[in-house]
Amino acid sequence: MSWNRWSRPISRPQATHEVLVDDERVRVTRWDFVPGAETGWHRHELDYVVTPVTDCAFLLEEPGGATRRVDMKAGAAYRRTVGVEHNVVNGGTAPMSFVEVELKG
Repeated sequence: MSWNRWSRPISRPQATHEVLVDDERVRVTRWDFVPGAETGWHRHELDYVVTPVTDCAFLLEEPGGATRRVDMKAGAAYRRTVGVEHNVVNGGTAPMSFVEVELKG
């Protein structure tokens, strides 16, 4: 069981991840989610780019209790800047995967 940002228990599976590259310039991580799995709350310390490997049904839990759903097709990409804080949940009914590239310099 995990706890959300507001100390309410949530029973969700954890997303799995594998660091593929980690050098002085970038960290590349593959994330895999079964339906309903989450990353857990985190704050990004680096700018980053996400590219879905599969179609993704992102359920983004954000500070203050807001949630939003973002659907992305495999191969699309987006970029975010340092400081993003959220919990990423697979809000769909199929497994989903994406690659995250964090930019170190």
